[in-house]
Amino acid sequence: MLKQLSLQRILCKTLLLIICFTFLQPSVYAQTNSSAFETIKNRTWWKEGIVYQIYPRSFKDSNGDGIGDLKGIISKLDYLKSLGIDVVWLNPIYASPNDDNGYDISGYKNIMKEFGTMEDFDLLLKGLHQRNIKLVMDMVLNHSSDEHQWFKESKSSRTNPYRNYYHWWPAENGTPTPRYSFFDINNNAWKYDATTNAYYLHYFSQKQPDLNWENSKLRSEVYDMMKFWLDKGIDGIRMDAFQYASKDVSWPKYPEGYEKNIIKYYGMGPNLHKYLKEMNKAVISKYNVMTVAEGAGSTLADAHTLVDEDRKELNMAYHFEIMDIGNDPKGYNLVDLKKTFTKWDSSFAKQGWLAIFLANHDVPRMVSKYGDDSDEYRTASSKLLTTLIMTMRGTPFYYNGDELGMANIKFEKIEDYKDLATINAYKHLLAKGEDTKAFLEKQKFISRDNTRTPFQWDATTNAGFTNGTPWIKINPNYKSVNVQIEEKDPNSELNYFKKIVAIRKSSPALIYGTYKIFDVENPHVYCYTRSQGKEKVLVILNFSSKGISYSIDNNINIKHAQVVASNYKGAAILEQRINLKPWQSVVFKLNETN
Repeated sequence: MLKQLSLQRILCKTLLLIICFTFLQPSVYAQTNSSAFETIKNRTWWKEGIVYQIYPRSFKDSNGDGIGDLKGIISKLDYLKSLGIDVVWLNPIYASPNDDNGYDISGYKNIMKEFGTMEDFDLLLKGLHQRNIKLVMDMVLNHSSDEHQWFKESKSSRTNPYRNYYHWWPAENGTPTPRYSFFDINNNAWKYDATTNAYYLHYFSQKQPDLNWENSKLRSEVYDMMKFWLDKGIDGIRMDAFQYASKDVSWPKYPEGYEKNIIKYYGMGPNLHKYLKEMNKAVISKYNVMTVAEGAGSTLADAHTLVDEDRKELNMAYHFEIMDIGNDPKGYNLVDLKKTFTKWDSSFAKQGWLAIFLANHDVPRMVSKYGDDSDEYRTASSKLLTTLIMTMRGTPFYYNGDELGMANIKFEKIEDYKDLATINAYKHLLAKGEDTKAFLEKQKFISRDNTRTPFQWDATTNAGFTNGTPWIKINPNYKSVNVQIEEKDPNSELNYFKKIVAIRKSSPALIYGTYKIFDVENPHVYCYTRSQGKEKVLVILNFSSKGISYSIDNNINIKHAQVVASNYKGAAILEQRINLKPWQSVVFKLNETN
């Protein structure tokens, strides 16, 4: 009899807790938290905004040439508005011969012809602003194209006024001190040019000579270019590869194998902070804009020197340590991921600000890298990863197409690839007689082209991206993974994205709140809280393809907890234990007294 009563009590408690796990609509959640924002000091739009990255070449083609363009983006402005995002980060759209998909700029104040005209850009900017969406431009300031007029002049003679806009090494001084190139077939960053019997420096492609920031005239030209775009009304700048801009021009010899720790030797050069402070004073401080440092040096201290407010340089660090986890097709250790997120959050808890992201144009699709892109779990794991991004402290940067659960295309042949990095690495291995088959197998997982396939709008020919021949192949799964289908499905990745975005934007705790991790060594579950004032949120993520019965830390009071978001229906609990389905993510609003 006593056992029966005990069992009845447990069942009643369980039923009560399940009843308490009701789903809050984003609008209801917003109402409960609207006043909490009023207590936060020094609120900043770029901390509260959600950034959506558009890769223009692959977003939407308007004229049938198979290449995405500005008019294509303009035609989809209402879609962007429907997502709830606040900021668009646009990859380079400047005049370029396109050796590295626009990151080799031949005209900083002109638009690439394939993308349209300056009039198109003005209409795009106006359309975004009319929808209360800001625009961040990607500025490539470490290097230009070798077809830029500056470089044409620079290489014409040693006495040309533009000679010192780039780094040159006279051939009569012998072979230059070795420097590693990321994209060169031979990984040699010095290219001989017979015109003046000298070598020029290129950390990236041979067609991307590095600018000489030691030259004050060059810096003035760059600042003038930045003002050109800021005066047009853009809202921010992403500084591509800028941590490499300052070089030690005494060209010391680096130890053997230095390229394995390249940021230590290439990043944060001797005059980088001098240039950034000068740039801030001359340009950035005169506008209310966000400035993002691509890369953050090789230490936490480096990152702080770039973005801490009292430094008067930039205002947001975009570090790559998370990206270094998960590069092995065999998988990654969740504990490493948790510890890395936690390390960076702890360091920036009181000073500085971070970008939070799991994908961009230089890495694989997030669901293929960090989730499970099988038909069975692609949707659930995609939603889980979206939940992680939208519930961490920092400004979320979200890559176009991830809201649909777009996955790696996994090309079989080198001929299918368009990315310079993949093609030149393949040629390098081929020349050395090394294993190209193993290389191609890894590229299916890691190649940058995986995130550059066209955006999947609908199930018509070419996924609605173009009525011409697309510049790169379209993922065959577009007939089942596309905007048209997902907009109609209330349980789709797209509609989940919209809900979690609305929840984040209404929650001071998710934007500014303290982050606390629990059970850090658990190899499958990521559990943490976010707290701001009386608001407290609990996030539980099952990073595995199996169901797990998870014991919630006793220090977390889940009494009266309410489910704010979940990628499955229901969240069954018993006392302090929750039964998680494969790749399940659950966000709880906790009792204010916790």
